[in-house]
Amino acid sequence: MATKAYILIETSVGSTVDVCTQLNTLNGIILVDPVTGPYDIIAIIDTESLSSVGEIVTNNIHKISGVVRTVTCLSIS
Repeated sequence: MATKAYILIETSVGSTVDVCTQLNTLNGIILVDPVTGPYDIIAIIDTESLSSVGEIVTNNIHKISGVVRTVTCLSIS
């Protein structure tokens, strides 16, 4: 069963564009949008399982220079 998640990403000052560029290279991420508000980027992950979402977030997104913190919101539809 496919799993879709919205990742709300806070970045350090001045790093949003670089983080977006790096996010766009990751497998499983289908959309990356810089946004206004308390978070700087929203990324959408569409992958085969919940564990894959966790791996992408912890092994890839958190290791990108400029990422301060993330919030993962799972789609329920």
